[in-house]
Amino acid sequence: MSRRRIIAGNWKMNKTPSEAVELVATLKDLVKNDDVDVVYCVPAIDIVPVAEAVKGTNVHVGAENFYIEDKGAFTGEISAPMLKDAGVEYIIIGHSERRDIFGENDILINAKVKKAFASGLKPILCCGESLALRKAGTYVEWIKRQIKWDLTDVAADQVKDLVIAYEPIWAIGTGETATADQAEEVCGIIRKTIADLYDDATAEAVRIQYGGSMNAGNAAELLAKPNIDGGLIGGASLKPDFGQIVNA
Repeated sequence: MSRRRIIAGNWKMNKTPSEAVELVATLKDLVKNDDVDVVYCVPAIDIVPVAEAVKGTNVHVGAENFYIEDKGAFTGEISAPMLKDAGVEYIIIGHSERRDIFGENDILINAKVKKAFASGLKPILCCGESLALRKAGTYVEWIKRQIKWDLTDVAADQVKDLVIAYEPIWAIGTGETATADQAEEVCGIIRKTIADLYDDATAEAVRIQYGGSMNAGNAAELLAKPNIDGGLIGGASLKPDFGQIVNA
């Protein structure tokens, strides 16, 4: 089956609200492509102005994080219903920076995946290995384990709507990129893991992104691989280059 390509920008902690609106205007004509789902995952404070700025364009809005409760005494957090009401469709879950810097474990990430689906948000679930795991040759077992833990008690019909982002941590913001063959190997392993956990139809439906320093120069080669359905783009999503990736 042919899966619809999805290119998502992860803005991380960049762009004030006014800068965000300016970037949307800069990218507007560059990211036009009706054959691709284009998503801007933006800081919480930018969601409302960005959702307004992308109205009438082909761009969808995503968030970078949320908490598993709908409301309550959770100072500093933001809930799925808040995001939904603000115009958010996609939510990044389990990014390596959330895991490493903020201590998010697979139990919380699994709860977030289930909450996102229950709230009508589409998760972009991140998985990937460190340089130590890559060098030790244990990265396959590690990634399989992450997928199994993070999708515990998630139904096959939900997984079909899931986006999984493979992000080799050693290739994020380092300028290092997995070769197209290395990226394809792991994305194929992720798809096989979904087939083993669910069935072939679910594995064929799930969209898998590559998320480690994809840029205008390497996007076409990576996206030509059969198991790579898109990219989760960091630094390059803040530049006009993002348009070249969307149209690669």
